[in-house]
Amino acid sequence: MGKAGKLALWAVPLLFAAHSWAFDLDDVAVKAKALAAEGYNAPQSNLPGALRELAFADYQKLRFREDQAHWRDGKTPFQLYFFHQGMHFDLPVKINEVTATGVREIRYDPAMFDFADLPVQPGELENLGFAGFKVIHPLNAADKHDELMSVLGASYFRVVGKGQVYGLSARGLAIDTALPSGEEFPRFSEFWIEQPQADRRSLVIYALLDSPRATGAYRMEIKPGEDSVLDVEARLYLRDSVEKLGIAPLTSMYLFGANQPWPRPNYRPELHDSDGLAIHAGNGEWLWRPLNNPQRLNVSSYRIDNPRGFGLLQRGRDFAQYQDLDDRYELRPSAWVETLGDWGPGHVELVEIPTPDETNDNIVALWRPDKLPAVGQPLDIAYRLHFSRDEAALHDPQLAWVSQTRLSEGDVKQANLIRQPDGSTALLVDFVGPRLAKRKAEAPPTVQASVDGNAELLENSLRYNPVSRGWRLTLRVKIKDPAQPVEMRAALVEDGKPLSETWSYQLPAHE
Repeated sequence: MGKAGKLALWAVPLLFAAHSWAFDLDDVAVKAKALAAEGYNAPQSNLPGALRELAFADYQKLRFREDQAHWRDGKTPFQLYFFHQGMHFDLPVKINEVTATGVREIRYDPAMFDFADLPVQPGELENLGFAGFKVIHPLNAADKHDELMSVLGASYFRVVGKGQVYGLSARGLAIDTALPSGEEFPRFSEFWIEQPQADRRSLVIYALLDSPRATGAYRMEIKPGEDSVLDVEARLYLRDSVEKLGIAPLTSMYLFGANQPWPRPNYRPELHDSDGLAIHAGNGEWLWRPLNNPQRLNVSSYRIDNPRGFGLLQRGRDFAQYQDLDDRYELRPSAWVETLGDWGPGHVELVEIPTPDETNDNIVALWRPDKLPAVGQPLDIAYRLHFSRDEAALHDPQLAWVSQTRLSEGDVKQANLIRQPDGSTALLVDFVGPRLAKRKAEAPPTVQASVDGNAELLENSLRYNPVSRGWRLTLRVKIKDPAQPVEMRAALVEDGKPLSETWSYQLPAHE
């Protein structure tokens, strides 16, 4: 056989190999496992002082030039914008593009950004790197590019669907949240983003997570829509022992609402990104826990084996509930974690942190597994994140849910029809849903209600609500020690079977 023939034979497998090349979760997991076997190397910031000391308003001036967007040629339905480092976003992350033939780094160039009047020198910007990125997609109109996903800071990211505005955040992982020892914030240090084909309606992102006591490999596939959905697969490795590993953590803000009014006059009746924690337990039970802005740190733990889902929801969708023309809280999405596979025994935890204003994310919800892997051994987890404004889509239609919880001074109607406060506290809970809407007003369901030993239940009454075509429950309690919280539960039932989710509320302590 001649030389040309030999070359032709070798060309066949080489050509096949080029076309069959692929990048997947295992490629990132190899890196995560190797990192976990090494000592932790804290990342070093290369940010000049002028950018590190920026006020938030000045950081907002530092804008990405849209004409520099990655994939701006229109051959894919997505584009990438990039965040510049600044303020506390002072660590560079490496961002790679995955194509059909290989991986290449997307390199930082200061020409991608408009620095406005910020006092930075060109020499200070060499090889800085990006702080994060945005995914851009024609979400609301075919001819308009909208932000779909924002990835910035530690392992935080935010996602919106059609007609939504940014609100709460999700995270890759949480470690020792709300423990006296202090929380550890793992960070995504490197990303690999698949270049999608023109007809692809989803975008695949791989991420490498690193922290002093854990590493991880992530595959995230974002699917934009009326409700945008993010499919997550993660493989985690521990470097060292961890007391509390938080899986699928969600972070939100609750300042005040109908169940906890603001003590000073405010034209906004409510101000929050989320108003409650919803849980779908492995045994089929649904729980709803309205959020609080407590006077001191509070952690609520719910024993849930193999959860079917949990999330921080924004159930109020009426502008009149918020009256905020700037921040549009009624358009902020709920985030629902749909678990995939068997998650085993553990707890859903809710952390509520005191905050004086809306600039602090003071709410955290996460899954805490009972069993953690040995150091260096993998923990595989999968879930689907839904970002939605459709409460009915996130709930069992056969069960009613709580549309609102309202706090009131307790009173008793006198013979002269004047209501006289009696020193009690009242909670008014509205249950709604398709099955309740079909129920006759003269056929009230049964109420199961209880309070803990720090309160006496004075009233448990239910009446039809013709406006919502549901039922309003009034619970009036006499608190024994205001410096301690009161745990309350209530549900609608019929023939011993639930008609509604379980309302599980903690009336916060007042010092």
